[in-house]
Amino acid sequence: MKFNRGISRVAGISAGALLGGAVAAVVAIPTASAAPDCSPGGVANTVSNVHASALSYLDGHPGASQAVTSARGKAPAQAEADLRAYFNANPGEYYELRGILAPIGETQSQCNVSALPPSLSAAYDVFMAG
Repeated sequence: MKFNRGISRVAGISAGALLGGAVAAVVAIPTASAAPDCSPGGVANTVSNVHASALSYLDGHPGASQAVTSARGKAPAQAEADLRAYFNANPGEYYELRGILAPIGETQSQCNVSALPPSLSAAYDVFMAG
């Protein structure tokens, strides 16, 4: 898995924006079903559902939750290193969380929209790339 400076923002996405505040129940949202609702409300609903699912996942995985939460307050390089170390040691959790976050990317791709602010979008892309 490769991470860059934006990974600390993925912590913000995962634990904050995606998982805690603006954006991050069910552990996995169906991804191969009908085309996404590309209306602004539909995109917002996808983000909201991913947020709820990610929070639920982290509630059941305290190690991942701690890693993501603690990364938010650290310098980008340290957050990146800590998250990389955690998810390299726990690849199953990485892939599960990645699966939970996938509907955001699918919606962005299929609807040709940006569901996240640019700084979060870049971190999301890095996290999803592995």
